[in-house]
Amino acid sequence: MFYFIRNPFILRQWYKKSLLWKIPNVKNEIFLTFDDGPTPEVTPRILEILKQHQIKATFFCVGENVQSYPELFEQILSEGHNVGNHSFNHLNAWETDGNTYIENVDKAAKLIPSKLFRPPYGKITPKLIKHLKKSYEIVMWTVLSGDFDADVNVEQCFNNTCEKTEPGDIIVFHDNVKAKNNVLSALPKTLAYFNKLGIKVSALPDK
Repeated sequence: MFYFIRNPFILRQWYKKSLLWKIPNVKNEIFLTFDDGPTPEVTPRILEILKQHQIKATFFCVGENVQSYPELFEQILSEGHNVGNHSFNHLNAWETDGNTYIENVDKAAKLIPSKLFRPPYGKITPKLIKHLKKSYEIVMWTVLSGDFDADVNVEQCFNNTCEKTEPGDIIVFHDNVKAKNNVLSALPKTLAYFNKLGIKVSALPDK
């Protein structure tokens, strides 16, 4: 499985005007996001960890999971975290008809009150960008923890996040079952690491 831990600068520059890769003009602050939840196996524990460290984050939620676990979604909101749209069925834009994809995002929007959208797998087309930009801030990321990868252990996940991150970066973890062991073990270490360095960990700014 190939993916970038840190998205290449040239890629971020190419789509700088249409996609949000990092938050500009900030010092000693990074932005924490979670994809694919809410899930009862992982999300409650992540919320506990965030509360222990007094951290707010942004959760990009899948509509069908919100529909299945509305109480978890409400808990995310009630504890002061931000949410974003991650489509209803976690569709791959490169393998889905454009109209079908847009309908799926709009379906999720009925359950997820947010103007933030992150395409599943980080895959999107120029045509979809043009359409979705009318309604959403399309949020990508700077640093991918790799927590979902069965070939990545906890220490590697921690190193991926901490060694590659710079001020303004947007970090991605996952609150899905596949990432459970890595995220629940690496997240507390990661938050403690940034706290020791005096780096603030925040949710994405509201739109």
